[in-house]
Amino acid sequence: MRALLTTVLLFFCFANAALAETQAASTASVEVSLLNEAFVIAGLNRSRQVRLYLPPSYTSSDKRYPVLYMHDGQNLFDDATAFAGEWAVDESLNALAAQGLLELIVVAIDNGGEHRITELNFIDHPRYGKAEGQAYIEFIAHSVKPYIDKHYRTKADAKHTGIMGSSLGGLISHYAIVELTQVFGVAGMFSPSYWITGEQISWFEQHSPAADARLYFYLGAKEGGTMLPDMQRVYQALLAKGHPQQLTQFHIKDDAGHNEAAWREEFKAAVLWLFGADR
Repeated sequence: MRALLTTVLLFFCFANAALAETQAASTASVEVSLLNEAFVIAGLNRSRQVRLYLPPSYTSSDKRYPVLYMHDGQNLFDDATAFAGEWAVDESLNALAAQGLLELIVVAIDNGGEHRITELNFIDHPRYGKAEGQAYIEFIAHSVKPYIDKHYRTKADAKHTGIMGSSLGGLISHYAIVELTQVFGVAGMFSPSYWITGEQISWFEQHSPAADARLYFYLGAKEGGTMLPDMQRVYQALLAKGHPQQLTQFHIKDDAGHNEAAWREEFKAAVLWLFGADR
């Protein structure tokens, strides 16, 4: 009888633990939704899925929130849709909100699959074809952002509007904050692919964002190739042109590679520095 009672108790303990895990997972992702609007990229005749994360307090408050626009939306919230593991953006922001450190809306634009390379590049490539980066960032600025600002309580000014991505997403985020200074005042460049033709580096050496733009550069030291010297060159050119050093972060992580796990680990520190109350 004692053995039977022990078995029953263990069963209920495991069942309750499993239920708690399920409820926690559900709570962590309840703030993420797929927008039903058919967002079409002008000039490219392509529609794009947009995902939305709202802070836990959104439905119970009348506050307005800063907004971060992110690329590769499939990789940000869910392992089931991610290419190689998710960034856990919703869980990370829920944790920061629970600690009273940051509440932030995230608008995630899915990548275009076979079109990802051209959409996230702004200079024509001899192998990959005509660049579509200009059309892509204007799509975010002039189609997606107006919709979000109309339907949600945002802080719509550039100071509270950011853009962030990794690899080619890091490249196009840097381009966006330089080209659209009235729209984006905050940018996170994770492992930016400045190498893709070489001309990108020269372009960034000649063009700068607004003087009050906040910029976060991140790279894993194990990414290899010319990733590190390329980012160092772009960063030094930025400072040489007079961008305030106190408005930039340049972070190299010794044991990190070029992958979602590394970007997930860096995400909290980046958004806190870019958007936190003590910035």
